Amino acid sequence: MTSIKIPTPLRGYTGGNIKVEVSGDTIGAALDDLVAQYPELEPHLFNEGKLRNFINIYMGDEDVRGLDGLDTTIDRSVSLRIIPSIAGGIHTREA
Repeated sequence: MTSIKIPTPLRGYTGGNIKVEVSGDTIGAALDDLVAQYPELEPHLFNEGKLRNFINIYMGDEDVRGLDGLDTTIDRSVSLRIIPSIAGGIHTREA
């Protein structure tokens, strides 16, 4: 088993858990197991079965999109992290 670190905005869907133990040999299988355990997470991670554009999955320091995406084989020596992209803010013009 491996663990996935859950970011603060998504912890409400995992019962407040910071980390969740998941099974699976690939990132996709691990995320499927995560969603099976916590179904309320699915719409926050996936859209029509595909990982949402603003959700980044890291294995150690590597963004899995730069590896084999959801087909990336899990390296059990490093942890997985879900990192949502953050956008927004207010643009101010200096006078």
